Amino acid sequence: MLISVVGCGYLGAVHAACMAELGHEVVGLDVLPAQVEALSAGQAPFFEPGLPEILSSAGASGRLRFTTDPTAVAGARVHFVCVGTPQRSGEMAADLTYVDAAVESLLPHLAPGDLVVGKSTVPVGTAERLARRVHEVQPEAELVWNPEFLREGKAVQDTLHPDRIVYGVADGPAGERAVTVLDEVYASAIAEGSPRLVGDLATAQLVKVAANSFLATKISFINAMAELCEASGADVTFLADAIGLDERIGRSFLNAGLGFGGGCLPKDIRAFMARAGELGVDQALSFLREVDAINMRRRVRMVDLAREELGGSIQGRRIAVLGSSFKPDSDDVRDSPALSVAAQMSLQGASVVVTDPQAIENSRRKWPDLVFAEDVDDALTGAELVLVLTEWQQYVSLDPTHVAGLVRDKRVLDGRNCLDAAAWRAAGFSYRALGRR
Repeated sequence: MLISVVGCGYLGAVHAACMAELGHEVVGLDVLPAQVEALSAGQAPFFEPGLPEILSSAGASGRLRFTTDPTAVAGARVHFVCVGTPQRSGEMAADLTYVDAAVESLLPHLAPGDLVVGKSTVPVGTAERLARRVHEVQPEAELVWNPEFLREGKAVQDTLHPDRIVYGVADGPAGERAVTVLDEVYASAIAEGSPRLVGDLATAQLVKVAANSFLATKISFINAMAELCEASGADVTFLADAIGLDERIGRSFLNAGLGFGGGCLPKDIRAFMARAGELGVDQALSFLREVDAINMRRRVRMVDLAREELGGSIQGRRIAVLGSSFKPDSDDVRDSPALSVAAQMSLQGASVVVTDPQAIENSRRKWPDLVFAEDVDDALTGAELVLVLTEWQQYVSLDPTHVAGLVRDKRVLDGRNCLDAAAWRAAGFSYRALGRR
């Protein structure tokens, strides 16, 4: 099948490469020449494990190509819309400029029977509006919604072997035909047993934002418990282990720490609240305001803990920050709690040195005044306080005895509750973590 992918950022690049890996012929369309040039050369413009290999193999096979020419999508049977939906400047709502532009770019090239497949995360009601626009231009084309569920750092795995596939289609024969075509696109995953759910457009749009809001709520819940644990002398990690054994709750996403960030959860829950307000049901999601507030408080609390550990002031004190990406196995620093904490301490007069295995260049572009170290030992040397803010495996597995030989003072703050507290204390470190004694 010939497939087009409009928008070759994080979602689109991964989706295009994986569709080619599954045997489809894919053309990726993007407005940025530098992005197209890099992808055409088999180079991922961002860090994602496994993606460079798939880009190279799919490109060598002749099944994958990238272009800035909108006419290249003509002849494709399925057109995936994979552009971003960032938060509007100064507002909570999603900016749909790129989605609208992507669909408009497709309209002159749609043929009868073509499918326009939205994968971007959009406010409910967007797909219905876009479907009307598609039908105005090509009445025999169909717009459906097929939300993405990618986890950064595991996006290739999640695309090739999804834990669920959701279709939002219209009622009647047109919807049935769309399902048949999408089943052909995802034949490999369906054959492997990935659950496939078919629903209406509205529900399909809600699935992703509802899932992200639930995960954000779970993270903020355990971080609220961390605040209570700190006040009462309890241990939030033990608490999470205990309640996580309840099969109704589960242990995943109950890791207390700095909270969530990145390009999805923060902006998605805010856009969800904004859309609920537009629909007149803002009270239904009012709890998400507290979810967001709890999440942001974690960053302030980490700076406060650093100040406490250093006797009441961080002014002029050398602090090593391990990790600046919002999560491990990613170079994404969008709304990164780690980078936010590092920047706040620097603005308050601390001598901060930041290191990260993949995200230094992105971090430097965002906060050029911060000091960065490529090597973790360079960041640690002479530090009066060490903060572990992104749980990269190389930081989790650090030998505290080795670290002790580099730092000036043996103090560590575990912002992700990922270190072996006993081992660090045995090496002579003062160890503290959010929600633990």
